Amino acid sequence: MKKILIYIWGIFMLSGCSDFLAIEDLMQKNSSNFPQTQDDIYSSLLSAYAAIGEMNGEYWQNFLILSETMSDDRFGGGSTVDRMILAVNEFKKSTDNMYSFLWGKYYKGVNRVHFVLESQDQVIWENEQQKNKIIGQAHFLRAYIYFDLCRLFGTVPLILSTKSESLPKASADELFSCIFSDLKEAIVRLPSVKLADIAENERSLATKWAAEALIARAWLFYSGYYKKESVQLTDGSTLNKQDITSYLDDCIANSGHDLIPDFRNLWPYAYSKEYGYAKDNGLEWIGENGANVETVFAWKYSPLGGNFANRVSLYFGIKGQTQIPFGQGWGFGTVNPQLYDLWPDEDHRKQGSIYNVNDPSEGTTGFVWNGEANQQETGYWQKKYMPVNVRDANDRIVNYSVVMYGATTNFQVNNTQDIVVIRFADVLLMAAELGSSNAQEYLDRVRARVKLPPVPVTLENIKKERRFELAFEGIRYHDLLRWGDAEKEINKIQNVPAYTLNVLTPVTIKFRPETGGFLPIPENEILLSNGVLEQNPGWTGPEAQY
Repeated sequence: MKKILIYIWGIFMLSGCSDFLAIEDLMQKNSSNFPQTQDDIYSSLLSAYAAIGEMNGEYWQNFLILSETMSDDRFGGGSTVDRMILAVNEFKKSTDNMYSFLWGKYYKGVNRVHFVLESQDQVIWENEQQKNKIIGQAHFLRAYIYFDLCRLFGTVPLILSTKSESLPKASADELFSCIFSDLKEAIVRLPSVKLADIAENERSLATKWAAEALIARAWLFYSGYYKKESVQLTDGSTLNKQDITSYLDDCIANSGHDLIPDFRNLWPYAYSKEYGYAKDNGLEWIGENGANVETVFAWKYSPLGGNFANRVSLYFGIKGQTQIPFGQGWGFGTVNPQLYDLWPDEDHRKQGSIYNVNDPSEGTTGFVWNGEANQQETGYWQKKYMPVNVRDANDRIVNYSVVMYGATTNFQVNNTQDIVVIRFADVLLMAAELGSSNAQEYLDRVRARVKLPPVPVTLENIKKERRFELAFEGIRYHDLLRWGDAEKEINKIQNVPAYTLNVLTPVTIKFRPETGGFLPIPENEILLSNGVLEQNPGWTGPEAQY
């Protein structure tokens, strides 16, 4: 049942309906008679999900890949032909239109969401509850898209209609007013149904609990980066820290989400019966269905392959070789040895998150340095998003999805792992950081799971806990930005040992504060706007060029 929703997306996107679902076609040819029914508008909603979640075009232009590459936990990696990922890692650009695909993908998603919102009054709804579920999800998706854009690009055009013309960048206050207003609307409209009572084929969709968690993540970034104590919503009301904390307390108390007993069972490597570390520790992957109560929101991927394969795992796979359990990929995101050295050995999240190729307790053999013109190899690889191999009935080494779901043996398109956007552990840590009356209990729960003793609820302790609990999940870099720690922490990367083409080539990275930590707007978008759209600071001089 895990892949039901993505199969629905796949049927729409891979069949002859793909043109039908293109928002431009819907507007030009069908706006007078589509959507009419609840099923019609639901299919339009799914096309909006697909626009955000699918991985097509420039696969490396993905929020998780970019966020990880800019963090102090990872290097660019890849091979010597991958200039663009080193540019990301060094806060530079390899071309002026480096992020065109990503920019266009997000605004395509916004347009599809607006089609849903603008069509709601012409639909014959079964009842108000069903209308609220669909429209609530649309508001969640618009907030999700703009929050991603704001974390990656800073301030961007705030388009609120399918008919909008070229617009200048909105202010941070205007953008986050929309984000918070949309998430509050989603919280109000989406039903308060416990996780166990949500139908299996709807567990891939946004819920009230996901909206409550995302509004907290948005609040922590907005209030931290922009030093704000409240935000005015589009209806004139305001939200503050206490309101956000109440949402998290509600999610924790009433959602039915929880921590699973063993942190390591969250990740697919625990599925491999031949992996020494998993076998020695009695690990059993919890999977991605109803048993995994920790996932609050995730993007689903499918054995259909193509645009619906998880290309993040492919890019983070080990380049030029195949092992059990870790499979082949493009070698991006090698782990900074400084993180490995800093992480206490007694915290089993360390080995549960990082593959040390020189550690015999991993129970792996056959690792080859410089398997395929590798750059910035450190001997440390993250384990959370990685192709995972097993043996099939014919004793072939294949991706686990080939055995579980009948996926193709093509390693480039057979990763099906969910990309988990929000875990319940993060919800607990956000509530602790915001000062919930239960803050100590929440922090203790996260640490107790990995058999660590309680520590006081201080910001420094929460910073450490977030780094170790949420490592390699696309969160660290944006935490550094909102805490004001990015320049200090990233500039610690000085002459760190790494190997390019098997030659010691130390890595030094200098954060460029003039960018504010944000990416450049594609120059072609600025040209298309006839100068209405302006480039972000720090991206016009020679120091920005890789």
